[in-house]
Amino acid sequence: MTHSKATETAPVKPSNFLRQIIESDVAKQTYGQRRWSGRPGDGPTQQAGAVDIAKIRTRFPPEPNGYLHIGHAKSICLNFGLAQDYGGVCHLRFDDTNPEKEDQRYVDAIVDTVQWLGFSWEQNGTSHRYQASDYFDFMYRCAEFLITQDVAYVDEQSAEDMRVNRGDFGTPGTDSPFRSRSVEENLARFRAMRAGELADGSAVLRAKIDMASANINLRDPAIYRIRHATHHHTGDQWCIYPMYTFAHPIEDALENITHSICTLEFEDQRPFYDWLMTQLATGGLINTPPPKQYEFARLNLTYVVTSKRKLAQLVNDHHVAGWDDPRMPTIVGLRRRGYTPAAMRLFIERIGVTKSDAWIDYSTLEGCLRETLDSEAARAMAVLDPVKLHIENWDALMGAGHLEPCSAPVHPHDPERGTRAFSFGADLFIERDDYAEEPPKGYFRLFPGNKVRLKYGYIVECIGAVRDADDRITQVNARLIPDTKSGTPGASSVKVKGVITWVGASDGVRAPVRLYDRLFKESQPDGGGRDFIAALNTDSLQTVEALLEPSLAQAAPGQSFQFERLGYFVADREEHQKGQPVFNRSVGLKDSWVAV
Repeated sequence: MTHSKATETAPVKPSNFLRQIIESDVAKQTYGQRRWSGRPGDGPTQQAGAVDIAKIRTRFPPEPNGYLHIGHAKSICLNFGLAQDYGGVCHLRFDDTNPEKEDQRYVDAIVDTVQWLGFSWEQNGTSHRYQASDYFDFMYRCAEFLITQDVAYVDEQSAEDMRVNRGDFGTPGTDSPFRSRSVEENLARFRAMRAGELADGSAVLRAKIDMASANINLRDPAIYRIRHATHHHTGDQWCIYPMYTFAHPIEDALENITHSICTLEFEDQRPFYDWLMTQLATGGLINTPPPKQYEFARLNLTYVVTSKRKLAQLVNDHHVAGWDDPRMPTIVGLRRRGYTPAAMRLFIERIGVTKSDAWIDYSTLEGCLRETLDSEAARAMAVLDPVKLHIENWDALMGAGHLEPCSAPVHPHDPERGTRAFSFGADLFIERDDYAEEPPKGYFRLFPGNKVRLKYGYIVECIGAVRDADDRITQVNARLIPDTKSGTPGASSVKVKGVITWVGASDGVRAPVRLYDRLFKESQPDGGGRDFIAALNTDSLQTVEALLEPSLAQAAPGQSFQFERLGYFVADREEHQKGQPVFNRSVGLKDSWVAV
């Protein structure tokens, strides 16, 4: 259930170069007459179908070899969001062409993430969830077609010779000695590769394009390699697998994708994408007009790393507690930290889409979480560094052992959500820094002789503190000012400048609270090839034994709250149980980060 007030009309979304491209294509009917059979298929299969009712088709094509991170969230929101906005469909496609690194658990996690963000690959009762491994037969057929057209050949150079002969930016490549093989010989060797007669690494199938091209990606790129490995979906059916740059455009074509949107690192691969589409369209293998690739700038977020290798190092070397550690930029980690789908979508919309790389400050992400939680999160009081507050005249004024019932709104701007209840007695707990023996200028909390309001309760006057042998304060003492209970006629009879939160000793709930902060001290921890481990923030996690108001004992796992004066906290998704709460700090009430 949501408690935010819906607007009557959806806000107009800011334009960007991708929206302009799509709007132009829709207006010109670029893909308006293209046919769709209702499922992925080759050119003749699609031509036999009806005119595609989807104005555009996009796709989110993750490789299931790890947990998705915040950069993937940008791609999810972009591809699914554009399809929604322009009367299209977005496909969820698992790019499972690498059998050695992929696993079903990652497939399941990706499905969960897309749904959690609020998107669906189903439309009109049809699921558009696909996987590249279902297209292996067609990809092999395309490879043999390229061989028959003499634009692909089997190369049996060593990996080192191939690297050397490829040249560099200042030196053209050198033709492989196998480049002039006949079509018949290439077909025979490629079929031997498929039959398992050649060892891993002994041969690859390469496209025959231009070894002198200024774009090194067009210097006869490899399109098939040998891998005698069991695939998580196809088992041992195949021992040769397509390279990503070959498989990806074919997958797009089979699925009738119109706008293939990817990040800027694939910009240099676009000429090969277009070359392959032209070859296959000319041969009648794929539907026309073929898809087009467009690139946008990836998300660069300060104070995080998003390299899968580096994230794995953080997990494997136990710098974090797992992939879902709330300090990780993985979606599972951000969810456990308390980030919501609304906050993630707002962040992606706010940072926009461009063709130039830029760094987004982490505070922008935190600001989006605060903005979305403000209207949603229930309020509660908690004390993270408790010290006892004893009211010396309580028993004389109220009666020995008396507990005064107090209440507060669940949300101050939504009275329909009701109230929460707690008790005020002779002994309470307050934050240790809410008392000062010698207060600094502008300090309006407890110090000898000063009066403050205990929020939702009474006004008290501080009379001093008790210290132990180590000079540590163990108790703050105060006197109750009668007839000043919040919500009563006398509440305003005494004027005070300070208001502090508290938890009753009689009904407060003890619970571990984890105070998470940024994982790295530096804004670009791996910038310039630096050792990112050296930039770890050793204070990124502190665990305190806090006291919580009684309503928090009934919180559900994953439920977010604003701890008044302290920030936003979430009941831990894994360890929190009703009656045995565990909370994680999501974000403070304001940005208090100080760079070092």
